[in-house]
Amino acid sequence: MTLHPILAALKKHKAGVTLITLQIALTLAIVCNAVFIIGQRMERIARPTGINEQNLFLITQLWVGTAEGGDPASSDKLDALLLSDLATLRKLPDVESVTPTNSLPLLNSSWTGSVSLKPDQSETAHTAYYFVGKDMLKTFGVRLLTGRGFNDTDITHRDFRGRAQPAVVIVTQALADKLFPKNDALGKPIYLNGSSTPSTIVGIVERMQVPGTDSWTNNFTWYSVLIPTRLNAVFSRYAVRTRPGRLDAVMRATPQALYAANPMRVIQSGADYDDSTVHSFAEIRAHAYRADRGMAILMGVICVILLGVTGAGIVGLTSFWVGQRHKQIGIRRALGARKRDILRYFQLENLLIAGGGAVVGIALAISLNLWLIRHFEMERMPVWYVLFGVAVVLVLGQAAVFAPARRASNVPPVVATRSV
Repeated sequence: MTLHPILAALKKHKAGVTLITLQIALTLAIVCNAVFIIGQRMERIARPTGINEQNLFLITQLWVGTAEGGDPASSDKLDALLLSDLATLRKLPDVESVTPTNSLPLLNSSWTGSVSLKPDQSETAHTAYYFVGKDMLKTFGVRLLTGRGFNDTDITHRDFRGRAQPAVVIVTQALADKLFPKNDALGKPIYLNGSSTPSTIVGIVERMQVPGTDSWTNNFTWYSVLIPTRLNAVFSRYAVRTRPGRLDAVMRATPQALYAANPMRVIQSGADYDDSTVHSFAEIRAHAYRADRGMAILMGVICVILLGVTGAGIVGLTSFWVGQRHKQIGIRRALGARKRDILRYFQLENLLIAGGGAVVGIALAISLNLWLIRHFEMERMPVWYVLFGVAVVLVLGQAAVFAPARRASNVPPVVATRSV
């Protein structure tokens, strides 16, 4: 079969060919970028936090009638209340370990700062700080690669606005590699927030994601510093690890136990997500990535709608052409054309149209990606996304044209004589 008859027929329907070509091109451009966005969002959702997320929950509560004066006496009073809460939580049945903390991965409540290798040096790396207790490793379930965890002598406490620097810290492997590329970070001093007081690295954990999930954390997602300090403020947070299968029971018992120990506090409860309440880590993860999940679903729906509309457009246009060409098809059948010849004719015709749309769509897809990079800090889309999109629209075109092309192939030769 030669292309000349097909091209001649397409020239007679320039408007329809142009419209369907542009529709295919626009679909290709949008679908490629939408699928790329979906892939990025799903990758963000699936990335590991570095902690053991099972059987872990977080309590955030607010003291009532207790002032945060910033003086040593106020700090000691708040610390006594915090220690009392830790003792109460450890006494609960099915609780394995507890640690005070200022945040957790994905919580979107961050304390960030800088790390440098010398005092008064410019920032070597941006980082997130976790202020934790002695049982941090067991409670978080992070993997210690080298060195040791914190002991009783390491733990200090200070006012929430205090500036005292810790004597020792634990860092993530990613941050250790950033600061000391020769893999000799253990035992080395670092300086937090431009301080002149060094903090010695006594342990390195495999991974611990920073609390924030927004794009501004992308450059230091795994740069975390664990600090053995209890922060004293009018609010406090406790991470609790339970025995397997007992998470829900302990979460229900926790507010009652804390209120019984000291009723001068606020721990909200309810179906809506709120900071001042008790949350499992599964709830924290779901809340942190709700926007990414929603965006992925929205992009998926857009892709399905566009592909559906494009497929329907191809079916409608081909059906219209089949209706117009009944006499021509009958003549070809009378001259010896087989059903598969007619079917192949319409499939090749659609392939030419879809191919032209794909060529234009490639240019549109790349241009749209560059525009997203410029205005929304998107990453560059890999070429294989575009190639996959081209394959999808070509297959879609062949699938959409099959039914009307099959009807055309069933036109009997007698149609030619009836039309005379």
